[in-house]
Amino acid sequence: MRSLFNFSSRDVAIDLGTANTVVYVRGQGIVFSEPSVVALEVVQGVRKVRAVGDDAKLMLGKTPENIRTIRPLRAGVIADIEVAEEMIKHFIRKAHGGPSRFLRGPEVVISIPSGATNVERRAIRDAVSNAGADRVSLIEEPMAAAIGAGLPVAEPVGSMVVDIGGGTTEVGVISLQGLALCRSARVGGDKMDEAIISYVRRNYNLLIGEGTAERIKLEIGSAVRPPEGNGKTTLVRGRDVGRGMPGEVELNQAQVAEALAEPVNQIVEVVRTALEHTQPEIAADVIDQGITMTGGGSLLREFDTVLQDATGLPVIVAEDPMSCVALGAGRTLEDQVYRGALMAA
Repeated sequence: MRSLFNFSSRDVAIDLGTANTVVYVRGQGIVFSEPSVVALEVVQGVRKVRAVGDDAKLMLGKTPENIRTIRPLRAGVIADIEVAEEMIKHFIRKAHGGPSRFLRGPEVVISIPSGATNVERRAIRDAVSNAGADRVSLIEEPMAAAIGAGLPVAEPVGSMVVDIGGGTTEVGVISLQGLALCRSARVGGDKMDEAIISYVRRNYNLLIGEGTAERIKLEIGSAVRPPEGNGKTTLVRGRDVGRGMPGEVELNQAQVAEALAEPVNQIVEVVRTALEHTQPEIAADVIDQGITMTGGGSLLREFDTVLQDATGLPVIVAEDPMSCVALGAGRTLEDQVYRGALMAA
């Protein structure tokens, strides 16, 4: 009977990302992915959750004074623990289809940046425990990404994964279910958006929001300039800083590539540094296996080409890069082979 209750607790794995949270339920796989955003309404001096995820993101930059939209994670770690708890609680409840009907809370496996400090790891563990988890296990993002991408992490073969998330880039060299080497840098999709915002303001005196910058990145963003001409264009609307009035400009692909050059180069440098410090025997394996890219940032056009040119190694983008961390964390719930990759919380 006990084992039935354990299974019925609907254990979950969570890729708690700076930009998006992806949730995996044991026996079902990935059930949803939503923005890591919470809208709070202040009523008589008390903060109350107004919306979470997709609904909250729609409110970004459009709220009245009594409503604030908050991203409780910055650079992959919790910046506002109370709001993070509410967000995690909401996602666990949604994964269970409403308030939990089970006798115990679920086991939760949650991903963390490899560069997170002990204090940051404790904050994540406490937030998940307070959200109703019966047991909390941590898994470092490069390891989860490698498992989710189908790399041979349990074998005596070196594999390299580059996971580019919203807040961090995680580079891991994995062998025998352990991180032989890892590098973490607080640069990712958010820094790319900030670079676009800064470029548009500097060159056009036009102020745009995070949502507009993200749209530009998705529509015409590229890690390199087009080989001929300026490439595709998109219309950008914002507020003219000088006139204080709405304004619009047209951006092209070459300009966006120029704006993104700095964060792209920072990520490439992290990978190069990791390769320089990789043990010789494992480095030989990486030459054969190549580099696998995961995370939303890996979808930036031509990023794999840039990385391949910089390292001289074959680079492939995982089949479903945005889901790899959640898939890998989820597999630790279902396959004993991968339990050794978990860290006690």
